[in-house]
Amino acid sequence: MPGKRKRTRRALLVVIAATLAYTALAYGVVPMVWTLFSGSVVDFSDDLPRLTETGDHHAGDPLNVALIGTEAAVKSAMEAAGWFAADPLGFRSDLEIAADIILERAYVSAPVSRLFLFGRSEDLAFEKPAGPDPDQRHHVRLWLLPPHPERPSPVYIGAAAFDRGIGLSHATGQLTHHIAPDIDQERDTLKADLTQAEDLEDSYIVPGFHDVRSGRNGGGDPWSTDGDLWVGVLRARP
Repeated sequence: MPGKRKRTRRALLVVIAATLAYTALAYGVVPMVWTLFSGSVVDFSDDLPRLTETGDHHAGDPLNVALIGTEAAVKSAMEAAGWFAADPLGFRSDLEIAADIILERAYVSAPVSRLFLFGRSEDLAFEKPAGPDPDQRHHVRLWLLPPHPERPSPVYIGAAAFDRGIGLSHATGQLTHHIAPDIDQERDTLKADLTQAEDLEDSYIVPGFHDVRSGRNGGGDPWSTDGDLWVGVLRARP
């Protein structure tokens, strides 16, 4: 009989402990975590484009990154991470990039070709040199998402890719940069650089952002992805 009472007491204590743990988790920890992070998590709805476009409405590079923060915060974070704002396209910059490639001179702010989203070219573009000249480089184009009541902070969505060299477009025959097929690697490079610069307040993955996991861009270059979109929440700037 004493053994039976001991087992009953032990079972009762387990039930009480489990009830207390559930109460603390469900009504304390979980709501607190949700309060902390729900303000920074953006709902990337199904009506958002997955691919950029070329000027003649062919498929461009896939979207694979997003940054939450003001324009000033984005520019400051990218500078701290070692990425340079790209110069605008123009005759002078075209001559300069051609000369720098031939002479193997650095041009850390070389322009990028225009791609389009929401009917406009990129709002911001950055690059990071990967060699002695602009022939190879990391680059990302960013577009500001339209205002939305559920997005209190500005959100820039973008396409990050690695330029592996200059050549003729497989589609048009024009001179262009060719991108490396693994766009996930470039997405992860940007994440690593911003993390190292300590300009991220938070970051997370939107899994399955892409249903189509491979294709070709407007220059005919193949690309592939695991389908995930990386989102970085930037630290607020005064």
